[in-house]
Amino acid sequence: MADAPPGSDLRAGLEAILLVVDEPVAETTLAQVLERPVPEVAAALRELAAEYTGAGRGFDLREVAGGWRFYTRAEYAPVVERFVRDGQQTRLTQAALETLAVVAYRQPVSRARVAAIRGVNSDGVMRTLVTRGLVEEAGTDPESQAVLYRTTSYFLERMGLRDLSELPELAPFLPDDVETLEEQKQ
Repeated sequence: MADAPPGSDLRAGLEAILLVVDEPVAETTLAQVLERPVPEVAAALRELAAEYTGAGRGFDLREVAGGWRFYTRAEYAPVVERFVRDGQQTRLTQAALETLAVVAYRQPVSRARVAAIRGVNSDGVMRTLVTRGLVEEAGTDPESQAVLYRTTSYFLERMGLRDLSELPELAPFLPDDVETLEEQKQ
């Protein structure tokens, strides 16, 4: 596997990738990224899936919709629901606040654009914001077909705003060369 840390293997690479995906990933895509033959990747995925099932883990590795992805086991749905529901009362992390600010000021915006602005992958944070009802899908970008996101009426309610025009101006908080910084990130 190219650019892999010493001692890593195919299974570890598969796990690392599958932990960050939003949608099922095809075996061929995984094989290309990991620079391994498709049959070897397919066999490793099936071994991992069997291992997780045999160990009675709280998650499954499943082949769905032409690809592979981790899923929570059905018997743990009540626990997960309670966690997500109770999480509604917890404070947002710094990463969630940053992501929410990007969405609020740049909406509608894709996950890729949020990641480009923040400089880090924001997929997990975006899922959290959607789960909490602060952000929602707002269609797709006609050029890239990427899903676009916007803030919700619940966001406005929680922030005490009538509409987005009441968001404070960003200019006093930005460096003077913000346009240069934005161009460098792209």
